[in-house]
Amino acid sequence: MALPACAARALGPPLQLERGAPARTTCPRRHSRVEAELAASRPGSVAASVRAGPPRGVSRGFNSQPLLDEPLKASSSLAGAARAPLFALLLRGRRRRMHDLRRRWDLGSLCRALLTRGLAALGHSLKHVLGAIFSKIFGPLASVGNMDEKSNKLLLALVMLFLFAVIVLQYVCPGTECQLLRLQAFSSPLPDPYRSEDESSARFVPRYNFSRGDLLRKVDFDIKGDDLIVFLHIQKTGGTTFGRHLVRNIQLEQPCECRVGQKKCTCHRPGKRETWLFSRFSTGWSCGLHADWTELTSCVPAVVDGKRDARLRPSRWRIFQILDAARNFHYITILRDPVSRYLSEWRHVQRGATWKASLHVCDGRPPTSEELPSCYTGDDWSGCPLKEFMDCPYNLANNRQVRMLSDLTLVGCYNLSVMPEKQRNKVLLESAKSNLKHMAFFGLTEFQRKTQYLFEKTFNMNFISPFTQYNTTRASSVEINEELQKRIEGLNFLDMELYSYAKDLFLQRYQFMRQKEHQEARRKRQEQRKFLKGRFLQTHYQTQSQGQNPNPSQNPSQNPNLNASQSGTQSLFQNLIQNLTQSSGQNPSPKENQESQKQNSGQEQSDGNTSNGTHDYIGSVEKWR
Repeated sequence: MALPACAARALGPPLQLERGAPARTTCPRRHSRVEAELAASRPGSVAASVRAGPPRGVSRGFNSQPLLDEPLKASSSLAGAARAPLFALLLRGRRRRMHDLRRRWDLGSLCRALLTRGLAALGHSLKHVLGAIFSKIFGPLASVGNMDEKSNKLLLALVMLFLFAVIVLQYVCPGTECQLLRLQAFSSPLPDPYRSEDESSARFVPRYNFSRGDLLRKVDFDIKGDDLIVFLHIQKTGGTTFGRHLVRNIQLEQPCECRVGQKKCTCHRPGKRETWLFSRFSTGWSCGLHADWTELTSCVPAVVDGKRDARLRPSRWRIFQILDAARNFHYITILRDPVSRYLSEWRHVQRGATWKASLHVCDGRPPTSEELPSCYTGDDWSGCPLKEFMDCPYNLANNRQVRMLSDLTLVGCYNLSVMPEKQRNKVLLESAKSNLKHMAFFGLTEFQRKTQYLFEKTFNMNFISPFTQYNTTRASSVEINEELQKRIEGLNFLDMELYSYAKDLFLQRYQFMRQKEHQEARRKRQEQRKFLKGRFLQTHYQTQSQGQNPNPSQNPSQNPNLNASQSGTQSLFQNLIQNLTQSSGQNPSPKENQESQKQNSGQEQSDGNTSNGTHDYIGSVEKWR
């Protein structure tokens, strides 16, 4: 295609290939890189001057203004134009940008430039959006032009603050769990931490009638004195978890010292070398492995006194029971649903547990092999199927909670020939109920938060972290049909009755303590209202008396109405102060009220002139309330 005449004259004579240059037989664009390298190798060429770039240590971007404005340096314009490649005919700015891009292809510079331009565009867009919003809202107050001039820095600061908050949030909480938790916290109110933990009905209907003394459990535990908490640990009731809470999760002036790798902790009284807790994780199994009520009541006083080798006779049992009361031995325990506890013990025995170290001491001696035969012949009962576990008539897992909480001396210990079986079961159940009711505290595995609440209210000791309710256990993983469940309930019929009794007492105690707590809070609010009411009346009386008597030099006899009103308000204020000083629980008797009314009747008649003023006071107080 022929060029126009003006273009041919502007270009001058046709370009001639240099000597030694290869002949061009293909598209010029394919050889642009080769020609650029040849041009750069020649001194004085345009490409060499562009490729040389700025001195070392001076950085220019591909959009740099000095590079666009500086003139091309060449030895000769005609020689340079003759030796330049074809792409030298492009526009000067575009050609320089292309050379600078090839020369400075730096990924870091490119990313910084893109980030700068992106932030600038984002800030510009946000500025216009916020400007439009502000112009809609505050249109009559300010113009958009003024807002654009004054709010540039503010908008940029807001954008940077938002980006910083997003980065911090992603660093602290990289997943989506935190965002979901925050959304749930804003969308729904905080639930009651003591709600029904077993997913049953929140309304509880009591079955047993307990007195106020049975429901109110308040122990004045003196950790610096001689008080001692004795933990009766029944197998597979969650006692291990609760025992760890006692030594590791309780706020004390002198916390228990627990070392890594050791099960037992040192729980000393403040300033003494004596322990305040008798449990597995503080004193160990001092009275035998999983000692029951009969063993603990006989063994704990001897162990505390250092008489571990003393053999207690039956006639001395009451003496040591009185000693327990004098020394304030506070017994606590944890109970569990009998079916779940039975299945959990079977799984534990199936893994090799035997509890052979249990002493079962009663009346000063352990039971004989005839009184307490074994259910297995080997070293353990590992791999035992559930049917074989239930078929053993001497299995101590049957009604274990009743046996461990009752006084076995009442039924001849483990000698089954002392009394009939029906009478024996009745005595054991009543003894277990009585001991449980008179314990300082007991909890239920199925109500962890309520157990924590009642312990804190009973002993006035707070835990550091809340208890956790585990709904999935080894017992829950065992699938049994209705027939097996009924058989397990039949084997543990005493435990079923005891657990029903314990659950009713436990929930009634919880409701009683919660109602008492709400009553205390209501009483404190009423006292605060009375106090504020008295302060308000006092201030109102003082301001009104100052307003009615602006001139203290004036003779009081000249204004009798003023004296009468002042005396009436004074008497009203004195009566109000007397009522406020009385306690809310100390109410006067009806006779005293009648006498006070008779005494004040004459004064009320004499103060008839001031009745309007007193009604104004009461009306103002009611309005203020």
